Amino acid sequence: MRFTTTTPGSDPSAVLYNRCTVSLGDGTITMEEIPCRNLEEVLGGFGRSFQMLATRPVQQAYTPENPLILNTGLLTGSNVMTGLRSYFSAYSPLKQSRKGLPAAMWSAASGKFGSKLKWTGIDEVVFEGRADEPVYAVFRAGANGPEAELKPAGHLLGLSSHDKIMALQKEYPEAHFAAIGPAGERYREVLMGAVALSTENQLKSGEDKCRFAGRGGMGSLMGYKNLVAIVAQSEDRLPPIAAEMRDVNRDVVKGGGSNRFQPLTQGGGGGTWANLEVLDVFKAVPENNFRSIAGKRIEGLYRDSVDKSLHVRSEACFRCGVRCHNNLYRKNEDGSAGEFIAKFDFEPLNLFGTNLGIHNGEQVAELIRLCDNLAMDAISLGSTIAYVLDYNARHPEDTILNGATFGDYDKVRELVLATGNGNCDRIGHGVQRLSTQLGETGYAMQVKGLELPAYLPETNPGYAFAIAGGHMSMGTHMMVAREGKVGLNDWVHAITQQGLLQVGYDMIGLCKFVGLGLGHDFVVRAVKAATGLEVTSAEIVAAVRRAYLRGLALELRQGYQDDEYTLPQQVFSDPNPNITLPRFVTQEFLDEMKKRVWDAFEPEMAGLFA
Repeated sequence: MRFTTTTPGSDPSAVLYNRCTVSLGDGTITMEEIPCRNLEEVLGGFGRSFQMLATRPVQQAYTPENPLILNTGLLTGSNVMTGLRSYFSAYSPLKQSRKGLPAAMWSAASGKFGSKLKWTGIDEVVFEGRADEPVYAVFRAGANGPEAELKPAGHLLGLSSHDKIMALQKEYPEAHFAAIGPAGERYREVLMGAVALSTENQLKSGEDKCRFAGRGGMGSLMGYKNLVAIVAQSEDRLPPIAAEMRDVNRDVVKGGGSNRFQPLTQGGGGGTWANLEVLDVFKAVPENNFRSIAGKRIEGLYRDSVDKSLHVRSEACFRCGVRCHNNLYRKNEDGSAGEFIAKFDFEPLNLFGTNLGIHNGEQVAELIRLCDNLAMDAISLGSTIAYVLDYNARHPEDTILNGATFGDYDKVRELVLATGNGNCDRIGHGVQRLSTQLGETGYAMQVKGLELPAYLPETNPGYAFAIAGGHMSMGTHMMVAREGKVGLNDWVHAITQQGLLQVGYDMIGLCKFVGLGLGHDFVVRAVKAATGLEVTSAEIVAAVRRAYLRGLALELRQGYQDDEYTLPQQVFSDPNPNITLPRFVTQEFLDEMKKRVWDAFEPEMAGLFA
C-alpha cells in the first residue's frame, strides 16, 4: 500500500493499494494501483471485497462471473503481533438463501502466507473466470515490482492439502502457500472445501500444521475455478521493532483478550480448549448434535484426560507470543512427543468429539487429521455428520448412509473419508440441503444455510445476525456463560453495537484473540505504530459498522427473508432440560429482539451500495 496522507479517515483516496487481476480463462494478468474509496477499503479484508461483490449480480456460485477475491488487511505482514491474516471472499457455494441464491462470504486464516503475499507488493488478487485445465498461481517480489504467472498443476491433483504444500516448497524457497485438498477438487460433491495455508512450523518440521480458511466453501470455489494452489514468494520484509511497537505487542501478550488463551504454564487456560471445561460447568457443551446429555463421558476430552495418552504441546503462529493452539502427538515410551497427529482447538475437538458422542482423544484427533488432509471446514463437516447421527438415532428402522449413530467412531471415520473423496454429497452439500431433502429441518444446526460452530443456539440468539458464521462475525457466543446477559436490551445492544465489532478483525489483518478485552483503542495504537496513519477509534468503529451492514444488505439482496433470521426450531419446540444456564430464548424473545435490531439497522443500510 502507498500512503500520501496520514489521516485516511478524512482522505481515504490518498491511500492506494495494489490489485492483481488474474483472468483464469485466457491467462491475462494485470496490475493496477487503486485509490481507496472509504476507510473500509483502507482497513482491507472483507471491508474491501464486499464492495466489489456488491457490483456482481451472481445467481449461482459456480459461474465464471463469481470472482474469488484474495486480500490482506492493513496490518497483515506488519510487526503488530498476530498481523498474519489472509481473506478469501466470494459468493459461497455452501451458504445460500431459501430462494437458492448464494450469499457473499469471506473466510479468514492465519499462517505466514498473507504476510508473504503482502511482501510481494500485492495487497489484493482477484481471480476472474475459470481455467480450462488445473493451474496454480505464483506471485513473487520482482526487481521492478510484483510479478505473477499461472503454471500447470496437474502433478498436484489428488494430493492432500499438506502434500501439495510440501511439493511446492521444493520448487519455491522463501515462499508460503495456499492450497485445496481432494475435497476442493471434488467441488460438485463437496461444497464445504477449505483452503489450507502453510505455516512456519509446517514448512520447518514437515508436519501437517496448516491453518485453514474454512467457512463457506472457498476451497470448493477454487476447485471449480481449476485453481489448485497459490504461491507467494518473497524475502521477509519486517522492519526493526520500534519502542511504540514493543508496547503494542506487550499489550497483545498480556492483555485480557489473549491472556486466557495462553498455555497453562503461563497462567492461561491452555488455548480455546479451555472452553470445553468452562461450558461443561453449565452443561452447555454441544453433545449428540448440539444437545447436552449431562453425562460424565465428556471428561474424556478434558485436557488432563487427553494428556494421559497423548503428548500435548502449546504452540504459536509466526512471531506471535500467544501460544493459543495445542498440537497433539503420539507419546513415545519415555513420554516425549512422537508422531504428530492434529491441532486441538475447541471447535474441531467438540464437533468431532462430544457432538458426535466420541470421547476418546486419539480418535477425535484422527478425525481432525483426516478433515484437514482432505481440506474441509471442520465446523460444517462435523455439524452435518452430527445431524446424520441424530437422524439415524431417531429412525433406527430406516437409517441413512452407513447407519452410523452417536459414538460409532469407525462409521464416522468412513463418512469423513467418503465425503472428502467426493463419494457422499449428501453430507458434502451441508446440513441445510440434507435436512430439507429429508423433511426434518428442526434439529439441523444451521442458520441462514451455514452450519453452527460449537456453541449452543439456546445461549446465543446473536447467531441470527452473524454474516459469516456464528462467533466469527457476531461476538456474542459467550455472553451468557461469561457475563450472564439474558435481557432483551442487553442482546439488542450486543448485536447492534458491541457484538458486530468482531468483524473488524477480519478487515484489518489481526487475529480475533487480540480484540477480546482490548477494544479498538488498541487498533488505533497498532495502526499508528505500524503505518504512521492516524485514525480515531470512532472512525474505525464507524467503518466496521458500515462493512458489517453491507454484508447484511447483501444477504437481503440475495433473497434472504425475515423468517430466515432465526435459530433451529428445536430451540423453541424442544428446549434442552439439562442446560443449567438461564433459558431465555423463546420465540417471543427472538421476535421482539429481531424487530428492535431491524429498526436499528434498516435506516443505516439505505444507500450503502450507492
